Amino acid sequence: MLKRLMPMLDAPETKREAIITALRAELQAQGLDAFILPRYDAHQAEYLAPHDERLAYVTGFTGTAGMAVVTMDTVALFVDGRYVVQAANQCPSAQFTHLHLFDDLPEHWLAERAQPGWRIGFDAMHLSPVLYDRFANALQRQELTPVAKNPVDAVWPDQPPIPMGRVEPFPVQFSGKPSGDKIDDLVAGMRRFGAGLLVETQPDNIAWLLNVRGADVALNPVPHSFLMVDVSGQVLWFVAPQKLDQSVTDHLPDDVQLCVPEAFLPSLEARAAVGQGVMFDPEFSPEAVRIVLQRIGADQKPRPSLLTTAKTQKNPTEIEGMRACHIADGIAWTEFCAWLAATVPERANMGNPVTEREAELAMQGFRREQSGFLGDSFNPISAADGNAAMCHYATQEGNVVPLVKDGTYLLDSGGQFETGTTDATRSFAFGPNRPDGYDRAYTAVFKAFHALCTLRFPPGTQGHHIDAICRRPLWDLGLDYDHGTGHGVGHRLSVHEHPQRIGKPYNPVDLAPGMILSIEPGYYETDRFGIRIENLFEITQADDGFMTFSNMTWCPIQTDMLVQDLLTQAEREWLNSYHTKLLQRIGPRLSPSALEWAREACASLT
Repeated sequence: MLKRLMPMLDAPETKREAIITALRAELQAQGLDAFILPRYDAHQAEYLAPHDERLAYVTGFTGTAGMAVVTMDTVALFVDGRYVVQAANQCPSAQFTHLHLFDDLPEHWLAERAQPGWRIGFDAMHLSPVLYDRFANALQRQELTPVAKNPVDAVWPDQPPIPMGRVEPFPVQFSGKPSGDKIDDLVAGMRRFGAGLLVETQPDNIAWLLNVRGADVALNPVPHSFLMVDVSGQVLWFVAPQKLDQSVTDHLPDDVQLCVPEAFLPSLEARAAVGQGVMFDPEFSPEAVRIVLQRIGADQKPRPSLLTTAKTQKNPTEIEGMRACHIADGIAWTEFCAWLAATVPERANMGNPVTEREAELAMQGFRREQSGFLGDSFNPISAADGNAAMCHYATQEGNVVPLVKDGTYLLDSGGQFETGTTDATRSFAFGPNRPDGYDRAYTAVFKAFHALCTLRFPPGTQGHHIDAICRRPLWDLGLDYDHGTGHGVGHRLSVHEHPQRIGKPYNPVDLAPGMILSIEPGYYETDRFGIRIENLFEITQADDGFMTFSNMTWCPIQTDMLVQDLLTQAEREWLNSYHTKLLQRIGPRLSPSALEWAREACASLT
């Protein structure tokens, strides 16, 4: 799954220039020569509430990964390889310098241009200690200055309000473990590390610990809040009281004390003691936390959050919930595939073709028919022909891009259900006259998908160890893809759950039983087509200690585009078995027309 945001905060060029001019004036008023503007909120999150879309407001760039450095003569915009085209399209003005987030590190770019003595501002709630240290190490002759008021907020007159989504209990019948037991486990972990206090600012970790869900961020069922736990088991939860009702307060363990979010940093300063061990995640906490701990002389214990690690390995109830929602999701997917196969050629013959947007909404409609469906888990990527080569393509209202009889199409879509979170991608073709090279690439993508999802691997294996196994069928043809191979998925939480992932970059996280990850190789040719196949998998452990990927997603994989002479017998047998199991699991719950289509689509390869 390659997620993207819907286009937003779109402003004419003259308005964009006015925003940047106003921001520079505010920087001068605060005595700053430059400002570091990451795409983060106070929780260092990937998905933001509209209130926190400061990078988008200033630059117009709406991708999920990026950063700007605003100086008096340019706005340096840094994005990764997924967003280069999008950033160029959304930010075309001479106001911008376009750079690569990893090839042109922001701190090095700034260090080369900043004059000695420059005061460079940053919001200490929006920069993690890890990111702060990168800038501090590069900027030896300049002064990094935390701002008292974010200058973007000062020039954003119609800034959306702070989100106040309702919080709801997440009962143990779905969570599988009482919150009090989770707190006890957390305290035991704190003792092992000699910590008297733990600071947690990641909303999904807090929601998981307290067995609650929220609605502050679209598509991510988490409330914005902060949390502190001391070694006695007392929990301070800093959450806006307007979000809570009696059902939530009755649901919380007795040791949880409610506090307003504004009290977070003052309470940390009041409770942390000189020499006391305080744990915080240096990658996902705000630098403001470390500033407080340094000021009072606490014994800092920066390390990945214990809660992040705990929630990655799903308990049996969570696993069963994920399996159940994937059955419902598989029904919706198969109904959609049947509808698509029938409707695209029929409508094309009538001169009224199905559009990308219409197909996207049709998939949402089939999900709404399933029991327990709550909403999308991310904004879908519904892309025909060359649009599918843009990994973060987005449809908009009024979209009229057609799906044509001999065209191709990609849908990346997922749902939030009462019992879990889903995410899958399928690629489609609607006739025999496909683009040159499409079938060869589609076959390689399937072979890559098969190579990894059938892998057995020993304990201690990490995602970067096995990434090349997936890519090899593409590499053998001189092909590749510029995105990760797999990401973690939360249990009715974020569809992007760290730290487990599969990709080229080094990621020292052991893959372990109970983790859920996607496997999603692809291939993309600019302006021609894009291909991706994605399922979610649970990691299971065999009697000999080796681990395997156990499939969760049930959606037919179109076989028309497979060059069968290039498939091995093992690949044929796997696909035949997958389709047989799919019909057994969801066939009885399909509509008659979808079942008839599925039987043909899932026919065995000979």
